[in-house]
Amino acid sequence: MKRPFTQVDVFSSTPYLGNPLAVVLDGDGLSTEEMQRFAAWTNLSETTFLLPPTTPQADYRVRIFTPAAELPFAGHPTLGSCHAWLEAGGEPRTDGVVVQECGAGLVTLRLTDEGPAFHAPPLVRSGPVEEELLERIAASLGISRGDLVDAEWADNGPGWVGVLLRDAEAVLALRPGLVPLDVGVAGPYPEGSPYAFEVRAFFPYHGSTVEDPVTGSLNASLGQWLLRTGRARAPYVASQGTAVGRAGRVRVLADEQGDVWVGGSVVTCVSGHVDL
Repeated sequence: MKRPFTQVDVFSSTPYLGNPLAVVLDGDGLSTEEMQRFAAWTNLSETTFLLPPTTPQADYRVRIFTPAAELPFAGHPTLGSCHAWLEAGGEPRTDGVVVQECGAGLVTLRLTDEGPAFHAPPLVRSGPVEEELLERIAASLGISRGDLVDAEWADNGPGWVGVLLRDAEAVLALRPGLVPLDVGVAGPYPEGSPYAFEVRAFFPYHGSTVEDPVTGSLNASLGQWLLRTGRARAPYVASQGTAVGRAGRVRVLADEQGDVWVGGSVVTCVSGHVDL
């Protein structure tokens, strides 16, 4: 069966400089095994399948797959799926707001002139990081323990530890070995720069370290940490992907209640059909 398909670039208004996402716009009738097989074939960090919602509050339902497993929620697939759904003619129940149903529940997105923005999910773990783990993280990044300006659990699901270095230059200079867990690193740019932070995301995979080009979930949890501790002021833009030849731009905002929203531009790169 031929199904409408699109591939989008998330956190960039210029094609091929963000983080790609494959979206099957009609996943109805596909089994979990069929979805997983296709996600493994695309070999992108995530592939999503859009489905009718199961609750009247939602505009659509999405299932999110890496090449190896299904995820309950992820940031750049949420923004990319919302963009693809709207571009395919989706009409939200509420003007300017899209409600996505996913494995983690309902996710609210605001539609802005600069692209959709999702409401950052609550942290499942925060607070200080064990000293022994900080030593291991520093060693895996190829730096000393004293180079870590601050660190905190910033886990909204994947298990992130957030690490702050002295500046963006120090972040870009990292040449990590094997990281012990998912590590997000940020360093501030000088006052007056177009970006507030340079961000990099590392995670272990089959005995090596992989760097994600642009990461919505990490920027959401970093934003919650950095804003709460006064190290950042909202709104701000984080740069990510520079070290791997990308130019991701992540907008972090806070509303009047202090809730954090994460957004970015999305551009369509491939449109057509896939035989599934």
